[in-house]
Amino acid sequence: MKLAEALALRADAARRVEQLRARVTASARYQEGEAPAENAETLMTEAAEVLGELESLIRRINRTNAASLVEGGTLTDALARRDVLRLRHSLVTSAAGAAAGEGQRGFRQLRSELKMIPALPVGELRGQADDLARQLREVDTLIQRTNWEVDLLD
Repeated sequence: MKLAEALALRADAARRVEQLRARVTASARYQEGEAPAENAETLMTEAAEVLGELESLIRRINRTNAASLVEGGTLTDALARRDVLRLRHSLVTSAAGAAAGEGQRGFRQLRSELKMIPALPVGELRGQADDLARQLREVDTLIQRTNWEVDLLD
């Protein structure tokens, strides 16, 4: 099985656990004299089985990520880089937007109102954001390609 397939199975298992959690919660109490919509104990057993499968997938995915070499390190390194690039891009775009006055009134209605001046260079920040977005795309493409090339480890 390829790593990408395992990632899809992991996402499915996580969704399934969340669905089972909601069903257990809905069936955990019922009114006396009525039957519950579903058997909560059976749902709990099913959830425990899915959680066991999820744990196994996560362990195998993590082992595979740590052992798979890509440009400049392991796949785990590339995932960390992607996460930090996303955070950095978000920070820079937020800073540029705030400095540009996005979401705020962009003009003075009265001459007596104080003029707002950007504390950061908006154009420079937008250029940094563009560069970060490019780097993020490149790392993400590398990760996606590797996910379809690498076999999942046991």
